[in-house]
Amino acid sequence: MKYFLSVDGGTTNTRVALVQNGKALDTVKLSVGVATARKDKNVYKMAIRDGIFDIFLRNGLQESDVERILASGMITSEYGLCCLPHCVAPAGLQELHDQMQEMLLPEICAIPFVFLRGVKNVASDFSETDMMRGEETELMGIMNPEYGECVYVLPGSHSKVIKTDADGRIESFSTLLTGEMFYALSQHTILADAVDMSVETVDEDYLLKGYTYCQENPSNKAIFKTRVLKNMFQCSGAEVNSFFRGVILCDEIREILRYDVDTMVIGGKKQMKTATAMLLKHVSNKKVISLSDAEVDASVLRGQLRVFCGE
Repeated sequence: MKYFLSVDGGTTNTRVALVQNGKALDTVKLSVGVATARKDKNVYKMAIRDGIFDIFLRNGLQESDVERILASGMITSEYGLCCLPHCVAPAGLQELHDQMQEMLLPEICAIPFVFLRGVKNVASDFSETDMMRGEETELMGIMNPEYGECVYVLPGSHSKVIKTDADGRIESFSTLLTGEMFYALSQHTILADAVDMSVETVDEDYLLKGYTYCQENPSNKAIFKTRVLKNMFQCSGAEVNSFFRGVILCDEIREILRYDVDTMVIGGKKQMKTATAMLLKHVSNKKVISLSDAEVDASVLRGQLRVFCGE
């Protein structure tokens, strides 16, 4: 059976994986993304080429052993390898499959690339207009038809709250800058000595305190209380970190709860996933499903294969 290559192209990083029978056998992580391509697209292309041939060398393979290179994410943006317009919501597996774009890039390798499009909301004004590249593929990798109409939450640098219809199509969605806010405020403000990014434990009590305080007070005031807890109340790293997460997640939880559905599925990275699920279980009587780390890690690859096969 032939192999596939998977390319998950982000803004600052790119991951190339060797795939057989739906599983990643080897992965190369590249410290380049479309931010690199904005400055020099040739550097971006050559880094992806080198990553591909590094995998070949490590696994004793040749180009003829690989059927296709499946590529998704920011790699299809205006700065990526293949600029593609977004699919328009509502869009699901079939629409994404029908609008794939196959292309040869001989300067990289002789294997055909198959590029997967992003998805956009189109509305009469900016309030409901939004776009994604990459998260739609991640969503296809975790979507479960048994959940029917529900909300999928993908916490991250740019968190996505995605409403799907009963047929598993993306109906509407919104983007929140949750992860970037968390990082920027905790690393590049006066909070840098208060929020310890290495702390992985989520203190549920302080998480809820942060969320509740931010609901009842201006967000700028709530953010600064993080420093007050550390300096004047000598709270532990886990307590301070959790309070801060509760504050930063307040708007995201509000956005999730505006959808009238029975089930909410939480993916994304461990710390934000755990904190988001904890808060939702406190403030909602909906069914909250928190995906395992293994399900999240495999979601992009699984989504690429599902879209490519159309099933």
